[in-house]
Amino acid sequence: MLSFQPKNIISPEVIELYEAAFPEAERRPLPAQQRLLREGALQLLEIREAGHFVGFIFCWALTDFTFIEHFAIDPVKRGRGTGTKVITLLFEKYGRLVLETEPPRTIDAQRRIRFYEALGFGAFPALYLQPAYRAGGAPLTLILMQKGMFLQEHTFTKVSNEIYREVYGL
Repeated sequence: MLSFQPKNIISPEVIELYEAAFPEAERRPLPAQQRLLREGALQLLEIREAGHFVGFIFCWALTDFTFIEHFAIDPVKRGRGTGTKVITLLFEKYGRLVLETEPPRTIDAQRRIRFYEALGFGAFPALYLQPAYRAGGAPLTLILMQKGMFLQEHTFTKVSNEIYREVYGL
C-alpha cells in the first residue's frame, strides 16, 4: 500500500532522485528548497510502499488548488502503475491539481503528457513560461496542466499568476 509521509528535511534518497530526475535548469537549488520547507511554504511528501521509499512530491497548497512543483518515482518502480496510484491518491486527498510539464518535443515528454492526460489532466491552451530557478538563467517554455478545474483563459491567468507570485516570488 502506498502512503505519503510529510517531511521537513530533504533526505539523501530524495536528493538522489531529485537530481537524477530533473535537469539542473528545472530544479530549485537544494538550500533554497530546504529553506522553503522549513518556512512551511513548500511541502515534501515522501512516497512509501510497504515502508520503502519509491518517490517524492514537492508541492504547494495554494488558494484553491495544489501545485505539484516536482514529482518523481524511483526508476525501478516506473511502468508498474505506481505513478498512477500516487496521482490518484493525491487527487483524492487534495482535489484540484496543477503541474508543469515539457512541451511534446521529445518521446519522453510525449509519454509524460499522455500519462497525465490518461489521469484526467488537461493542458491550459495558453503559453506558460517557468521562471528560471537561478540568477541569469532563462525561463523555460512549459505546459501548465490541471485536473479538476476549468480550462478557461481566466482560470489560466488566475492560476499562473498565483504560481508566479507564491512559488517563484514574482
